[in-house]
Amino acid sequence: MEVLAWMSEKRSDGKVLCKACNQRCVLDINELGKCGIRKVKEDGNLYLTTYGLATAYNVDPIEKKPLFHFLPSTSIFSIGTVGCNFSCKFCQNWEISQYPQTHKGEVFGKTLMPETIVNICKTYNIPSIAYTYNEPVVFFEYAYDTMKLANENGIRNVFVSSGYETKEALETLAPYLDAMNIDLKAFSDRFYREISSARLKPVLKTIEHAYKLGIWIELTTLIISGENDSPKELRELANFIASIDKNIPWHISRFFPAYKMLDKPPTSIETLKMAYEIGKEVGLNYVYVGNFDDEDRESTYCPNCGFKVIERRGHIGQYVKNNLIDGKCPKCNTEIAGVWK
Repeated sequence: MEVLAWMSEKRSDGKVLCKACNQRCVLDINELGKCGIRKVKEDGNLYLTTYGLATAYNVDPIEKKPLFHFLPSTSIFSIGTVGCNFSCKFCQNWEISQYPQTHKGEVFGKTLMPETIVNICKTYNIPSIAYTYNEPVVFFEYAYDTMKLANENGIRNVFVSSGYETKEALETLAPYLDAMNIDLKAFSDRFYREISSARLKPVLKTIEHAYKLGIWIELTTLIISGENDSPKELRELANFIASIDKNIPWHISRFFPAYKMLDKPPTSIETLKMAYEIGKEVGLNYVYVGNFDDEDRESTYCPNCGFKVIERRGHIGQYVKNNLIDGKCPKCNTEIAGVWK
């Protein structure tokens, strides 16, 4: 279904500026944005071509997003469409994220309108919705309508995002956006330009602005050998997080060969542990490893007394036991940062 992509602006030269993401595509009639799903039609307006068209959807444990400090042990309804504003060479979901770009704007999916999504969550007592699988800001209008309706029905909203939202888009979503897991893919502009077809600085600004808006944020870095795994870069990245708030959880994820990076080896366990220790050394209170079973580095510890307040184990840090009492450590009564109910 095509709908007017109202997060846009007509220019005096007749072209349309898309204001959803920081690619800020300027498009002429019949041109598609970088995402492949925002197109200017003959009437001179920008349209979203995937409204109500979910290519992927599922009920997941919220820890899979990953979110470890937001409604732990609950389920979340996950949806996504085709298209993406990045073209990461390591993308695990490239079959859908890059589909319209390689098929002349063709889209596909199952009709799931906002009302249907919210009704599913109400029927099955699912407390939150994740906009994920591809970059959610590219289907901005679909996400916005779903989020607004979900919010009216007491359902939380989560973005799993590359962090390329424009300031306008983020501020428009903020009243209905409860949490974000943002990929901080590297701390190098070269990495973003050469591997993801984007830039680093807009991502850093999004993280800072989302935090200021009061959205709960957690960050994820996929560690790739020879690309973003130097101790110097990892320390700079961890210091950036700490400069905003040492309570922001940092998820360090293990890379496995995918898409156009089949020649890269899986991340070594030693590198994951090194990144974990760097995060701890710079003062981050909550550092986690992912895509690797390590109970000690997947669980949450009180930053004051070291007591294990949330126990997790498994490939994606599956929830095991929550020892918190009203969001506080049961041993020393220290408040643990997060959204617990």
